[in-house]
Amino acid sequence: MTVTTHWFVIGAALTALLCSIAIWAPRSVKLKLTALVCAALFLPVGYAALNDILSRPKPMQLETAHKELQDVAVISSLMREDEGIYLWLQLPEVDEPRSYKLPWSDEAAKQLHKAQQNAEQNGTNVQMKKPFETTIDTQDPVFYAAPQAALPPKQAPEDRPIEFKSAAKSN
Repeated sequence: MTVTTHWFVIGAALTALLCSIAIWAPRSVKLKLTALVCAALFLPVGYAALNDILSRPKPMQLETAHKELQDVAVISSLMREDEGIYLWLQLPEVDEPRSYKLPWSDEAAKQLHKAQQNAEQNGTNVQMKKPFETTIDTQDPVFYAAPQAALPPKQAPEDRPIEFKSAAKSN
């Protein structure tokens, strides 16, 4: 079961609790039936809404679980002028990438485009600094190309020097 399924089960249990309270309350039968029908309709509507939300990008401002992240990898992006910047981010310690939406910003779009170009030239990926911070300093770039990986260290010379042996032995 996924976390989403757990939340839906909790919501269904709370709905069942409210429904049982409405049924056992000293009210008219008509009101009790109305409460029961509303609870019965809430479950499929809630499930359909939950499935619809799963396919949409989450606004960056609503992220609460990963607020303290410093850097994340940008897997893909889509920029729509005056609408938003859509990002696929790979969060550390999370298996699947997550979809987010940034509000449109000319400065952020320019930074992202430049970081994508630099990353392509360097053969690296694009990174995003402090993705869920609400107060972003406009002077500090948010998107950047990850630095190239360091070359492997050189082999250290052996402790003993190289010995040359003469091909012909002198007598």
